[in-house]
Amino acid sequence: MNLPAQMSGQMLPVFAVLPELLLALGAMILLMVGAFRGNRSTGLVSEIAIGLLAAAALIVASFPTGKFAAFGGSFIIDEFGRFLKILALIGSAATLIMSFDYAAVHMRRRFEYPVLILLSTTGMMMLISAGDLIALYLGLELMSLCLYVLAAFNRDSARATEAGLKYFVLGALSSGMLLYGASLIYGFTGTVSFAGIAAAAPAGGVGLVFGLVFLLAGLCYKVSAVPFHMWTPDVYEGAPTPVTTFFAAAPKVAAIAVFVRSAVVAFPTIATQWQQILVFVAIGSMVLGAFAAIGQRNIKRLMAYSSIGHMGYALIGLAAAAPGGEQGIQGVQAVIVYMAIYVAMTLGTFACILAMRRGDQMLEEIGDLAGLARTSPAMAFFLATLLFAMAGIPPLAGFFAKFYVFLAAIKSGLYGLAVIGVLASVVGAYYYLMIVKVMYFDEPAGDGFEPMPNELKAVLGVTGLLVLLFFAYPGPLIDAATNAAKSLF
Repeated sequence: MNLPAQMSGQMLPVFAVLPELLLALGAMILLMVGAFRGNRSTGLVSEIAIGLLAAAALIVASFPTGKFAAFGGSFIIDEFGRFLKILALIGSAATLIMSFDYAAVHMRRRFEYPVLILLSTTGMMMLISAGDLIALYLGLELMSLCLYVLAAFNRDSARATEAGLKYFVLGALSSGMLLYGASLIYGFTGTVSFAGIAAAAPAGGVGLVFGLVFLLAGLCYKVSAVPFHMWTPDVYEGAPTPVTTFFAAAPKVAAIAVFVRSAVVAFPTIATQWQQILVFVAIGSMVLGAFAAIGQRNIKRLMAYSSIGHMGYALIGLAAAAPGGEQGIQGVQAVIVYMAIYVAMTLGTFACILAMRRGDQMLEEIGDLAGLARTSPAMAFFLATLLFAMAGIPPLAGFFAKFYVFLAAIKSGLYGLAVIGVLASVVGAYYYLMIVKVMYFDEPAGDGFEPMPNELKAVLGVTGLLVLLFFAYPGPLIDAATNAAKSLF
């Protein structure tokens, strides 16, 4: 179906925010269901939450093509927003599906968990469609406040409580920096609208650049990019594993989306300045992600540093988009392709991590994977495939993700950035291959893991096959990413 829209490019507000309204109202109703029925309603609440996420994705997919604005331009509907909203919704729904078995054993089936996922996803969707600084901040805070609670969700664990506190304190600092940057931008341009900022500041200026720096610093925190990455390893390790899965997938999509939209739409006239910032951030993230992960023995901490590195690669594409025009489209297209493949690789890898269990004990050490190829050959094969893809080894999907961002950098003249990215990939391949070596060549560490639950098998099978067979039919993703990128220019 096609939802009604006015001919002027303005969409009726109730239709523009229908997916967000569905999730928000659904979360409120489910909260009441849980409050009255207690934790015995957790299974029902989780299933309905997954249904709401699927329904929201269908509504987003049914929006008419073209670019529409609502609430005076504060909320933008375009191909870019549609694609990344669906990607974020997939990440959230997959996280809930993967959480069923873990929640029953380790989280005492608390009904608040799916409700918080829904509310956080609502914030992500608002963030992806933000057309001004106020909408950006509201979406960011709705998403982040739920994430702070989720990080400390396991109240009986000192590690989880510490993770939640660290995330909250550093998140408050980043929010302050972002707000300060937004106030500077408003002070020097007289508007909070992205389109208005681009029109009001054709020549830039020192004050606007300072505001931009603080705004990007706040966004760097949300994608865990250097030098605002310090929370990531501790929070990934301390949070319950399904929560870590959520952190690694859906919120990263939303944060990268607003990163791209704010830079490309609001600051095209000072693209040289934000390109310089992004080049520094991308290099720092790639290098730190490559070297810091080498000494890790906890697989969740290793995935944290891997995530930092992957965000650096994604930001290469955004840096390459600074010139605008065809180069801008290619750069944004590379970011979108990278994020789609990154989400698939991350969900599949965390499905394997969630299956690392003996009895009721969750295992997190890389050494616990020793001899997995003998005790669970299918799981070892798919995990090795996903790790090879993360390392960027052809012909797996991860290779094409890096290929597109490096190609965009070369076409924009960022040769040094592309070379550093390739070298960082080579270094990063070491710790991915180290895990494969442990699985295939070390003696088994124990009796093997418990049988993998069906929902984890489904997620691992789908993501593993997508990564493995992407080279055979990449057209749909590439075409969708190209159309999404064109809608910003």
